[in-house]
Amino acid sequence: MNLKPHVSSLEPSEVEEEKFEAAPGYLPIGDYALIGDCHSAALISRGGSIDWCCLPRFDSDSCFARILDRDRGGHFLIAPEQPAQSRRRYAPGSMVLETTFESEQGEVRLTDFFAMRAGGARFPRRELVRVIEGVRGSMRIKVEIAPRLDFGDVKPWIYGVGNDDFVAAGSDTGLLFSGDAPLELVDRHNLRAHVTLRAGERRYVSMQFISPAELQDASAKLPKRGELKEHLEETLAWWREWGAKILKHERPGACPGRSAIVLKALTYAPTGAIIAAPTTSLPEHEGGERNWDYRFSWIRDSVFTARALSMLGLASEADGFRRFIMRSAAGSAEQLQVLYGIDGKRRLTEIEIDHLEGWRGSKPVRIGNGAESQFQADMYGLLLELAWRFSARGNPLDDEYWGFLVSLVEAAIEKWPQPDSGIWEVRGDPQHFVHSKVMCWAAVNRGIELAEKHSLVAPLAEWRRARDEIRTAIEQKGIDPLGDYFVAAFESTHMDAALLLLPEVDFIAYDDPRMIRTVDAVRRELDVNGLVLRYCGTDDGLAGQEGVFLPCTFWLAECLARAGRVKEARAVFDRVCGCANELGLFPEEFDTHKGEMLGNFPQGLTHLAHIAAALSIDAVERGHKAPELTPEQVEAPNKARGSIGPR
Repeated sequence: MNLKPHVSSLEPSEVEEEKFEAAPGYLPIGDYALIGDCHSAALISRGGSIDWCCLPRFDSDSCFARILDRDRGGHFLIAPEQPAQSRRRYAPGSMVLETTFESEQGEVRLTDFFAMRAGGARFPRRELVRVIEGVRGSMRIKVEIAPRLDFGDVKPWIYGVGNDDFVAAGSDTGLLFSGDAPLELVDRHNLRAHVTLRAGERRYVSMQFISPAELQDASAKLPKRGELKEHLEETLAWWREWGAKILKHERPGACPGRSAIVLKALTYAPTGAIIAAPTTSLPEHEGGERNWDYRFSWIRDSVFTARALSMLGLASEADGFRRFIMRSAAGSAEQLQVLYGIDGKRRLTEIEIDHLEGWRGSKPVRIGNGAESQFQADMYGLLLELAWRFSARGNPLDDEYWGFLVSLVEAAIEKWPQPDSGIWEVRGDPQHFVHSKVMCWAAVNRGIELAEKHSLVAPLAEWRRARDEIRTAIEQKGIDPLGDYFVAAFESTHMDAALLLLPEVDFIAYDDPRMIRTVDAVRRELDVNGLVLRYCGTDDGLAGQEGVFLPCTFWLAECLARAGRVKEARAVFDRVCGCANELGLFPEEFDTHKGEMLGNFPQGLTHLAHIAAALSIDAVERGHKAPELTPEQVEAPNKARGSIGPR
């Protein structure tokens, strides 16, 4: 992959052409693009193949999963029959993907999208639409549809319900394929079509999810003539109306709108939950066991996302998650856990899918996530930080919400002395991670600040004593005695990139000499070719070595910028931006030796860290202390439009 600097603008600039040829094995992760509708998502390859899709929700069983098993996973391909050059982009301000195939004989454009409804994202059409349009000359196009349900375990029964319309049914899933492409049944389990397109000609293929109850009358759901064109126009309008809410900044690179759109696409509209990524088991180490299901809502990632979206003026999205987490935790710290299902479900039992070989043989493939049962002490501080930012935007705290926050502060005071699994969810023995201790301090500190600001009832004397006790322990046991910088865990000599987050909760200033030494120690110990590992020397209970962690590198860029080291910050920022693909999509991790993406994709944590770093660097270059927004800045764009836009 080309690691040239990537300009963090509202939309990526012109993309380079690449030759498309059908690959016999597994494509690089960076070859994929995302489409979604705030309910579900799909990954589409540069060559026009849907190789990952779960319907009707992010966490549903897959109907196409070739990205995890090239033979059994299933796919939905639309592509030229002969080799062609390809280039792709998103239609500006949208999650509508356009892939252009070009040869000497002709040029066609493939447009892919999940259809949005003008009434709002809460009411999904559950429809993926693919449009093939002739642009120049003529080109022969092939369509291959091989649904494989229940993570490739079920070959559906496919039968006709109209001239070119078919249902694929199996397990608890039904898929309705329709449109005006000449689909034909190859056997009971596959569809295909061949069509020659000339300039100005257009064909549609629609795939709708239908429930078992709807299968008996599937033909009633067939789109009427002209509807699919209307769905494209409606979808473009929906995304552009939502994107108009993003606060714009004058300087190039200061408004990473593509990352904001990705984060919106990873939000489950009915509840406000924000998933970590739309995929499972794309590995952190090729061929290894570091393969996890990220199709759930982590408190940590979601609080970071709420912060990033708030910085762009998207306060309603941030507040949606605040309500989701309070509801899912049943309003008390005792009911709190690290992650939840997108509907608030608590049991996310981790199991292995043995029949899938995994991306490039990276087994096991997992669904569910065992981190649900871990104790991670930073979650208390994260939720108090979320409340503090909510308050800073001018919002009052009602009695029910304050009661929930008090329970979190009390839990942080009770549990801070305990070891935990930490921000990185290590599967080895729990440790006394410094970042976790600082976040317990932050929970108590923000609780005190909120109580004082709003004149709320709280045992402030007790809380102040606890806050001082936690800080004293950190400064006695969590600092290298020779180097005078923070370390990964109490009485450890190792480094942890999570230490870059300490200033964000006001535990220490960005330009404090001790923090500057910590930043330099992180770079010294964790830097790999200009990018940052999460940690080293920590027993995480897993075999193999993972790649560098891109969110951590953005955290480094933000720390450098806020400490006044802007030139260094820009260099780090440009380096990590070069790890995105040409569409501006980031993975979780990166293999610096192969120049390839690793981990689930696209990764929300990386995109939100990209936003925060971009705005921080821009703010410092403009002479501002920080990019935080005042309540007036947040509310003004929405008041000017009279609404908060589509949801």
